[in-house]
Amino acid sequence: MLETLFFLIITLIAIVSAILVVACRNPINSALSLIMTFFCLATYYVMLDAPFMAAVQVMVYAGAIMVLMVFTIMLLNIRVDATKQHFHKIVFGSIIGFFTLLNTVFVLVRSRAAVPTGPYSGEMIKRIGHTELIGKEIFTNFLLPFEVTSILLLVAIIGAVILAKKKL
Repeated sequence: MLETLFFLIITLIAIVSAILVVACRNPINSALSLIMTFFCLATYYVMLDAPFMAAVQVMVYAGAIMVLMVFTIMLLNIRVDATKQHFHKIVFGSIIGFFTLLNTVFVLVRSRAAVPTGPYSGEMIKRIGHTELIGKEIFTNFLLPFEVTSILLLVAIIGAVILAKKKL
């Protein structure tokens, strides 16, 4: 009962903060609402007994990515003209959001919960640990995609430095 109440509270906070991400006129307030949404997602991971994913969610998304986004917003000095009203955009977006919500509810009601598959049972995961199993899979079965991703990120960093140097 208490877990269900906690889940409902976190869900309410996540929904309100996700709506504020889109509804806020100030980009900084929108980014702060997105950070709250990321923390709610990390709480879901903890409730699903996936502490490694919760830690990665907080460190990578709520930490590094959002700091980068907030610095970019502050660097660009985005100003919002509060006098402009785009009523047709709000109505069109609300209609699309409503139909997306209906579609999601329909799919969730009609689908069945997936049975966990793979070489690891729940008992083995609890005995060995999430982090060790994830590390083993990344550095054995998924080594090539992991290395390609790291090279892609390195190229993106070098490109960002080159573009920043040209503007200075």
